[in-house]
Parts: sequence; C-alpha cells; structure tokens
Amino acid sequence: MAQTFIYQQETVNVGDTIRVHQEISEGKKTRVQVFEGLVIAIKNRETGKSFTVRKIASNGVGVEKIFPMLMPSIKKIEVKRRGEIKRSKLYYLREKIGKAASRVKEKSLFKNTAKAA
Repeated sequence: MAQTFIYQQETVNVGDTIRVHQEISEGKKTRVQVFEGLVIAIKNRETGKSFTVRKIASNGVGVEKIFPMLMPSIKKIEVKRRGEIKRSKLYYLREKIGKAASRVKEKSLFKNTAKAA
C-alpha cells in the first residue's frame, strides 16, 4: 500500500506529480521557487515525515529534493497529476532514462463498475 500525507487539505500520494512552492530568501529579498516533479517516496510518521520529489532537469539529469513535512518555507503544494502505482517507494525510476523516468500510469477517477452482458 502506497503511503500518503495531507498538506493543507491536499492529499499527496507516492506516484503523484506535484509542484512544491518554497520560499527562498536571498539577502533581504524573498521569492517563491517552484519545484515540480514526481513523489518517489514518503518516509517516517507524524512530525518527522518527509517526502522525496524527483524531476528530470536539462540534458536528462535527474534531480531529487527531500522536503520535511513541517518545513516552514513550504508555502503550497499543488497536485498536478495523480499516479496509479503498486509500490510504496519508486526508487527503480532512478535507473530509467528520458521519458521512461517519469512515466507513471495516471489514476482514473471513475472505475467502470458495469459488467458486460
């Protein structure tokens, strides 16, 4: 069973594509930096919970960031796409290259419950 967490009424699961809005302070100025990628792991419980987001940067280089749940600089988390997975940790995506590295089947919102006659 994949792990999940709730951040400001937004449920985030492993396999989801999310955008993390993080506040960065540069001297006296602050700005919001967005990191968009695939959630490959959620670790620990309660206050020590953290999640790992992976994206493919320029030239096919994989970049991972680990965000603690209670990090005060995280302003917002948006779920762009829900993923349907069968594992709780997606570490196998680290070996994938190109488009295959971010390919996770999209979760269908409605299940077909009608039986064929």
